[in-house]
Amino acid sequence: MLTAKYGHMRAVPRDFYGRDVVTVSRELLGKVLVRQEGRRVRAGRIVEVEAYLGIDDPAAHSAAGKTARNFVLFGPPGRAYIYFIYGNHYCLNFSCEPDGKAGGVLIRALEPLVGLELMAEARGIEGDLTKLSQRRSLTSGPGRLAEAFDITRERDNDKNVTLAKSDLRVVDDGFRPEKIAVTPRIGITKAADEQLRFVVAGNAFVSGKAFSR
Repeated sequence: MLTAKYGHMRAVPRDFYGRDVVTVSRELLGKVLVRQEGRRVRAGRIVEVEAYLGIDDPAAHSAAGKTARNFVLFGPPGRAYIYFIYGNHYCLNFSCEPDGKAGGVLIRALEPLVGLELMAEARGIEGDLTKLSQRRSLTSGPGRLAEAFDITRERDNDKNVTLAKSDLRVVDDGFRPEKIAVTPRIGITKAADEQLRFVVAGNAFVSGKAFSR
């Protein structure tokens, strides 16, 4: 049973995240985000991410240096960094790079695997979840996936996602993308041409077009 499978898998370890942010971004594709609350399990495959490089990246929250808001990005690696945007939704990121060096990966889209009804409930969505359009509406986009997984800054910011007992963690079920597409980051104005958006090519749950490079 998939719920039991993802509910009992070990979390991806801290040293996975303690590397350069581009490598981590690419290798996160295909991993599975899990939210577990007792027997209530939600799981989605990571199919789209963006890399933010730290203090030298004008688009990164860490560009202005370490603050009370962005301290998670400066380490330790493998922590959830949550921010609120546009006054209406949260975004999930993971801290990368060795402890003390800023870097983060924004999770932009998931392919829902387990707990779709829980995701729909969290998002206030009604409809036939066997339809692709309905499933896409659950987790295709950073705000949508955060809402579907009940991710908030108060609940999850600075959470260690590498712990087996963490209610929010990333696991590896062995899936590897056949092809990764690379594009500029989207939805930003600074350093907008940087080729730092990585997607599972051809996946139906990616939030925008995935052009090969």
